[in-house]
Amino acid sequence: MLVDDLVAFDRNLRDERGVSEHTRRSYLHDVGQFLDFLSGTFLSREVGTIAAGEVDALAVRSFLAYLRKEGLQKSSIGRHLSALRTFFTFLMREGRADSNPARAVSSPRPDATLPRTLSVEEASAVVEAPDPDAALGIRDRALLELLYATGLRVSELVGLDLADVDVSSRQLRTLGKGRKERLVPFGEKAAEAIRSYLPVRDALRPAAPGRGREPLFLNARGARLTDRSVRRILDRALFSAEVERHASPHALRHSFATHLLAAGADLRTIQELLGHASLSTTQKYTHLDAERLIEVYRKSHPKAKGGG
Repeated sequence: MLVDDLVAFDRNLRDERGVSEHTRRSYLHDVGQFLDFLSGTFLSREVGTIAAGEVDALAVRSFLAYLRKEGLQKSSIGRHLSALRTFFTFLMREGRADSNPARAVSSPRPDATLPRTLSVEEASAVVEAPDPDAALGIRDRALLELLYATGLRVSELVGLDLADVDVSSRQLRTLGKGRKERLVPFGEKAAEAIRSYLPVRDALRPAAPGRGREPLFLNARGARLTDRSVRRILDRALFSAEVERHASPHALRHSFATHLLAAGADLRTIQELLGHASLSTTQKYTHLDAERLIEVYRKSHPKAKGGG
């Protein structure tokens, strides 16, 4: 019976697989909720009388439909389905079930979420926030200017070497996902900030023969800056610029793409600049721009405002 199977599953999670207490409780909660659904709604029988062989893909689909009706998000529904797959995989391995009905059910597609962005004014304020009189402030300004000017991923930014950036031609070379190389242009403001930073960089990391790769952005000890350090730099800049919303370095990448689109850049160009393998990945910015247009319309058109 499934009740006994759940007890055995619990024992397996705790004693053999050694999962965390949080994970174990999550699995038991989700599978237990499924058993309650079978008993109270789908089969209308005492849960202690239901066997694994009576559960088919229709029962699992009906359970997911029930969860949707209860208002659960797709991510939570997907978690329940994953728990059922794990549960029935265990039952098959133990000879307690002949099949895994949850395997025949497709996972719900996650809801499309619009990327968080800063306005042009907010992005400019954040980029210009670091202290221009402090050595590390000069570094931070160059870093943020380049991040916003190129739309690089933070991993690409910290992976830049000195030789990858040509300030005179205002271009850089980066390796994106899949080790795919691309050339990315940047503007004069970013070029000026990098020129100001280079003497600071030289002071942080004096030239040494045979050192090999020379990272562009350094920490106070002269080593390559990390992703986490970039996040701290941005957090300080957000605070100094008095920008209330939380934003990650990826938000500057999204802002870069959105502001280009709003200024008339085509999607194919933005795709190349961002290093997206597929244009469909870039198309999410069209939805974001549509939201922006609607917001501007509602704020601006006399017949869209209350009392107009």
